[in-house]
Amino acid sequence: MAELNYGLTESQIEIRDMVREFAETRVKPVRAELDEKEEFPRAILNELGKMDLMGLYIPSEYGGFGAESSLDFIIAIEELSRVCIGVSVSYAANALGADPILIGASDEQKKKYLPPLASGEKLAAFALTEPNAGSDAGGIQTTAVLKGDKYILNGTKQWITNGGEADTYTVMAVTDRNKGPRGVSCFIVEKGMPGFKFGKKENKLGIHASATRELIFEDAEVPKANIIGREGMGFILAMRTFDVSRPGIAAQGGGLAQGALDEVVNYARQRVQFGRPIIANQGYQWTLADMATEIEASRALLYSVCRTVDSGAKDYSKFSAMIKLYATDVAMKVTTNAVQLLGGYGYMKEYPVEKMMRDAKILQIYEGTNQIQRDVIGAALIKEYASAKK
Repeated sequence: MAELNYGLTESQIEIRDMVREFAETRVKPVRAELDEKEEFPRAILNELGKMDLMGLYIPSEYGGFGAESSLDFIIAIEELSRVCIGVSVSYAANALGADPILIGASDEQKKKYLPPLASGEKLAAFALTEPNAGSDAGGIQTTAVLKGDKYILNGTKQWITNGGEADTYTVMAVTDRNKGPRGVSCFIVEKGMPGFKFGKKENKLGIHASATRELIFEDAEVPKANIIGREGMGFILAMRTFDVSRPGIAAQGGGLAQGALDEVVNYARQRVQFGRPIIANQGYQWTLADMATEIEASRALLYSVCRTVDSGAKDYSKFSAMIKLYATDVAMKVTTNAVQLLGGYGYMKEYPVEKMMRDAKILQIYEGTNQIQRDVIGAALIKEYASAKK
């Protein structure tokens, strides 16, 4: 199959091929069962850990693979997503939970918490969202009060990916209500700490294999040493984490869309109507052409954003928002078209495109809705053009 030359290194091509084969041979045969049973893919993540793929994004000094580029991890997410988003989000959320540690933690904290995440021995989760604080991340109600050598946390986090399955949680809580967003701090909370428990597992439209749960803090005791950075750094850490993680959501969208296109083309080559394969119909070809073009455009922008991040650019929030917005909108459009092009078969669970369509929707919602991405892009444009006129 013809592919554009994206200048991937030998190592990146090796990662792509390795994960692609793993997804085809290990994930694809069980994806329908995982979805139907809403079963967390623990065994698959354990296997990825043994392949040194859980720590692709973690520096070698902390037990990770020491990837040469953020693109290495993005490629792995993309290939898993091509087969099953439920698996890929469980994989990617481990990095999301680890990102605040990578970005702002002390060397001592990194040495303690990153190696078991890199090996797959433990999983991580990121806890920001609450019942009344989703898009408005500054509306966090969970509190953390310092008492002696411990912080006492009270509140509830909602819709936390890997919730209940993860061992290590990076949790945002308010330490000074009077300072607004500048009064939010970030804590490393471990499963089993006194006062920390889990609520219900959510019953979702898609990504059924992914665990989504409430986190409940009732006078939860967290050591003072587990604050990341200092008090008041939480909101900044959260925003910097999203800048890093949003290309990963785009990779989920791009991989999912590519998987849907693969299914449609293979189906259309075999399905005969009116005496010929339906792929011979011009109207069908035009829809496929649009799907393929938008997927490739999405991939090109994604890889460019990754290279911008790797170049040491200090401000890439706008570009992270752009690719998250574009790739996930493309994923929703492509998977919806995939169901339509398969007709009645597309609506049946016997074919994977109905699952792909259900899974695609969340990509436009989590880690900042696509409406919020447009706000981020618009605000950046206003700032850039205002500066240019001075």
